[in-house]
Amino acid sequence: MNNIYSFLAAAWQEILKEQKLNKSFLPFLFVLITLPTIIAINNVTIAIFIFSVLFFNRTNKISFNLTLLFPIVLFIWMASSYFWSIDKAATIPAIYKEIFLLFIPAAFLIMRPFYKSQIYKLIKYYSYAMVFYAGFFLLRALIRYMISGDQRSFFYHGEYDNDFGLVPKLLNAIHVSVYMALAFFYFLNLEIKKKFDIICSCILFGFIFLLSSKNIIIVFVFLLASHFFYFSKSSNKMRLRNLAILTLILGAIFSFGKIKNRFLVEFQSNSKTSVSHSVYNEADEGVNYVSIYEAWNNEKFSHCDYFPGTAFRVYQFRMFLEIFSEEPLFWKGLGLNASQPKLLEKEKKYELNPGYGLFNFHNQYVQNFAELGFIGFLVLITILAVNIKNAFKHKNFIHISFAILIISLFLTESFLWRQRGVLFFAFFYCLFNTKANLQLEK
Repeated sequence: MNNIYSFLAAAWQEILKEQKLNKSFLPFLFVLITLPTIIAINNVTIAIFIFSVLFFNRTNKISFNLTLLFPIVLFIWMASSYFWSIDKAATIPAIYKEIFLLFIPAAFLIMRPFYKSQIYKLIKYYSYAMVFYAGFFLLRALIRYMISGDQRSFFYHGEYDNDFGLVPKLLNAIHVSVYMALAFFYFLNLEIKKKFDIICSCILFGFIFLLSSKNIIIVFVFLLASHFFYFSKSSNKMRLRNLAILTLILGAIFSFGKIKNRFLVEFQSNSKTSVSHSVYNEADEGVNYVSIYEAWNNEKFSHCDYFPGTAFRVYQFRMFLEIFSEEPLFWKGLGLNASQPKLLEKEKKYELNPGYGLFNFHNQYVQNFAELGFIGFLVLITILAVNIKNAFKHKNFIHISFAILIISLFLTESFLWRQRGVLFFAFFYCLFNTKANLQLEK
């Protein structure tokens, strides 16, 4: 307990010291560490950050940073789509949600930049906060398991009809996996690791696998291997040892039943035929697991059909191509958040179980093209290209991890169509791509 108190006291003193040097340090940190909380808290912390920039931390001259202008251009195009949207009632609230793509880069353009050391400290305290959230949700899962005996408490996220899951449905296990992965790579990238840092990294490592997001786990393992083999100081000397250790750890984790089954669903759904429900769970009797082949080719489905993650995204891409051939959306798209009526029409046409038509495309690239046209898609690709180019240019492994995680996440999630997704992306994109103040570096 004394060690924890000493750590917190020292951390608070360090934060106050940085706050004196940059009046937006603490407000910005509050935004980062409250990302996994409720939207109301997110809005309050953002307001405090913007207030701090406008009244206490403005520069005398607005800096020209083309990298930060791209998200602003994307927002302007999103807002402009109202004029040709096929569902204006859905576009208006979506514009308010995306407005952070304007406010956050604009704040970075007029604020005094953080020192390079401050950027690392912001990431450090963000990472410690993610460890706290991981510990909280693990404790929550343990208590729920002791009460109910339901193993679902330790995996993925809950559903709307029940709250069993490692994190609530509202947070989304895939999104939380990205938050945790970025924090993990901060600890992994430390040149000197204390025992507490190792414990923190182990908690995050286990938590990411329990969240069971297949896409993020695959990319996470790729980044982990890349660090061991190419970025760590011992990479050249100990590649064989690192490979052996990584293989043993991953083998042990993937042998765990619940995680293995989530991958098994995707693996077996690649065949031309549906997967038998008996492979997974007796409680799923009567459920037909749709294969990728069927998702792409079937002319009709039934209310008993269940789409595993990959099969559903293949079906959604198929629907996008159909809508693309039916609607003049190439240059401008259907309008921000205006594709849902078309997806509902497809749900009825293919006789899917009611509810599937309420899901978006679950692919940010497709979502941008469908709703913002080729121009919106091109701006998004430009943002991602500039981000990863800067990451490799500065040889910053944490930035590289962020860039690759986001590129892969956009393949399976319409991340920017969720407010937390917009906030996470915009704040870290601006933080990593803003030139640090080096003149008074401590």
